[in-house]
Amino acid sequence: MAHDPADFTKCCKDSGILMVVKCRKENSALKDCLTAYYNDPAFYEECKMEYLKEREEFRKTGIPTKKRLQKLPTSM
Repeated sequence: MAHDPADFTKCCKDSGILMVVKCRKENSALKDCLTAYYNDPAFYEECKMEYLKEREEFRKTGIPTKKRLQKLPTSM
């Protein structure tokens, strides 16, 4: 059964300080989901290639991806 990571977020918001006790099921489902991605070789390769591409671009430009993707002001 697939679980939505938003279930854990909603449970935490709804439960307040009691989230540690009340959201165990949602937390467990979230961990299972993350572990599946962590152990997926195809996902690992995809992340590695994205990282290497960003690193190469940074080495060329000296500008981090986050800064490069920000829009330039149009009033220049």
